[in-house]
Amino acid sequence: MTTMNIHEAKTHFSELVAAVERGEEVLISRRGKPVARLVSAAEPEAKPEPRIFGRYDGQPFYMSPDFDDPMSEAELADWLGDHNADEQSTDS
Repeated sequence: MTTMNIHEAKTHFSELVAAVERGEEVLISRRGKPVARLVSAAEPEAKPEPRIFGRYDGQPFYMSPDFDDPMSEAELADWLGDHNADEQSTDS
């Protein structure tokens, strides 16, 4: 955490705002005593739920025997969507 007195903070205000945007906190003091803390107004991003090893241990699991078979032409066209049409137009 960066600490500055009021005069120094006024002089370097834009730099302090840039530091806060990067996630830093700035403590502003008067005569050596903290009077304000400069922090980001943006909401912190939600952290993803941690992965827990063995979360589904013991639960039934099913995988179709043909899960890794090649796709049919129709399935491939559905999968590619408009991208397939883009490739065909650039090939001509």
